[in-house]
Amino acid sequence: MSRTYVLRRGLQAVGTLLVIVTALFFLFRLGLPDPTVALVTDGLSPEDRAAVRERFGLDRPLVEQYVIYLGNIVRGEFGTSFHYKAPVAGVVWEKFANTMVLMLVAIVFAYLLGIPLGAYLAWRRGTRTDTLGIVLGLTFRSAPMFWTGMLAVLLFGVALGWLPTSGMRTLPYEAANFFDKVFTLDFLRHLVMPATIIALFYLGSPLLIMRNTMLEVYGEDFIEMARAKGLPERDVLYRHAARNALLPVITQLAVTIGLAAGGQVVVEVVFSWPGLGREILQAVRTSDFPLAQATFMLMAVLVIAMNFLADLLYGALDPRVKLR
Repeated sequence: MSRTYVLRRGLQAVGTLLVIVTALFFLFRLGLPDPTVALVTDGLSPEDRAAVRERFGLDRPLVEQYVIYLGNIVRGEFGTSFHYKAPVAGVVWEKFANTMVLMLVAIVFAYLLGIPLGAYLAWRRGTRTDTLGIVLGLTFRSAPMFWTGMLAVLLFGVALGWLPTSGMRTLPYEAANFFDKVFTLDFLRHLVMPATIIALFYLGSPLLIMRNTMLEVYGEDFIEMARAKGLPERDVLYRHAARNALLPVITQLAVTIGLAAGGQVVVEVVFSWPGLGREILQAVRTSDFPLAQATFMLMAVLVIAMNFLADLLYGALDPRVKLR
């Protein structure tokens, strides 16, 4: 792999991130109301209101705030949350960890199931199995998650009582650390319903993309050559066709994992999951600039990083792709 290619893609990623960081800074300050509205109580004097603005650096010129903002990012400092009155990094990390546990479990399940199923549907193209798979994939992808989530809560949580309906753990509980919180049977019981709802929603993408790409690959000359050599159809399907059909699936997976940092706000609200998705909504509502900027920037970093990784994986998956 060419070092020049990696360096060029790395510089492009840094440039893209700088543009996004700049856009976030100005959009939140110009598009949202004055954050002091959420920070002060009714009847506060103008002098006290000005003191609040000075405490958070909102009294300085916008350009000066932007320079300070970039400098803090370079040092890994994201300021203090207006709402929590605590460092943003600590707030974001806790919510981000909760979200990524939920999202990664759902995404891994969806893609591990969707990729082989999509290849199998391509093999059985034109049959009732193929038609049923397409219908189910489109249904899961089209069904609103708040609707399927509420159905799951009513059926498995309320009617049958098999699973808990909200939160990450049964209250009250005390966890010494994050690993102590998630590596328990109680946490797994809380994880099942929201993770399944998200997985069913994401399942349609790898399933349908893999199926359609496999049908295109089936028409390639190397597939006919493999069959002419007398290879079993299963080997032709999974060792030759599936490998070359993975490229668009890998791209979709990279974007999906990147966007996973934002969580699924609807699912987190329905199941009262204390994740980053709900926190983003709360930060925008309260004009919490530092927290909102940090969360959206985290999403941007993950999306850019995962796309960069997908570009590098292309060469390993398909020898026809040249990285120059």
